[in-house]
Amino acid sequence: MTASPSVTPDWSFEREHWRRGYFRVAGVDEAGRGAWAGPVTVAAVILPGSAAEYPFRDSKQLSAAQREAFAQVVREVALAWAVEHAWPDEIDRLNILGATHAAAHRALARLDPAPQALVTDYLKLRVGVPISAPARADALSYSVAAASLLAKTERDRVMLELDTRHPGYGFAGHKGYGAPAHRAALHEHGVTDVHRRTFAPIRALLSEAARSSHSLFGAAQSDDALPGDLG
Repeated sequence: MTASPSVTPDWSFEREHWRRGYFRVAGVDEAGRGAWAGPVTVAAVILPGSAAEYPFRDSKQLSAAQREAFAQVVREVALAWAVEHAWPDEIDRLNILGATHAAAHRALARLDPAPQALVTDYLKLRVGVPISAPARADALSYSVAAASLLAKTERDRVMLELDTRHPGYGFAGHKGYGAPAHRAALHEHGVTDVHRRTFAPIRALLSEAARSSHSLFGAAQSDDALPGDLG
């Protein structure tokens, strides 16, 4: 469910950890989980535990320019932050949830200082520290909102790069999601190495292409057969 624009993050979930003596609380969020192409990107952010108010919001509530501006603020004020990607080969090998967890663990391992507790957007990670994983945390928690900004802006940057590598697919616009223009490009140009082959729409296209190739190969064999070879 997309958060209402009126929702404003606060420190409620972080305070639960602060009261128990865990002051380095990392927010974790991902971007691109439902896309057909490109990586799923996970960010982890530890903000200073000063209970200051920040302009951070769930990245889905903001324009691209606002996301970029706020993401820069996150990088400047954070005690620690890290961003990691899981690319389509890892997604296809582990499934999307497993790949998201793997990228999250890599991002958390890079934080220095290390987190003492986590707040995630319903991402129930197996970690050795206390964790809160409420739904819609990117709209409710400053730390998770900060992570959502880094994950979204970094993934968008990657998709712009992929757009130059794979012109004609429109990655700069739809960012790899299942937009009509993306579906049309797939039918015209085929599946690339940055598409998630285990995702149902891509898997269906690959199956269709394989059937067509098999049919053409069979027809070619029949055409090449000599009269004496028949019957």
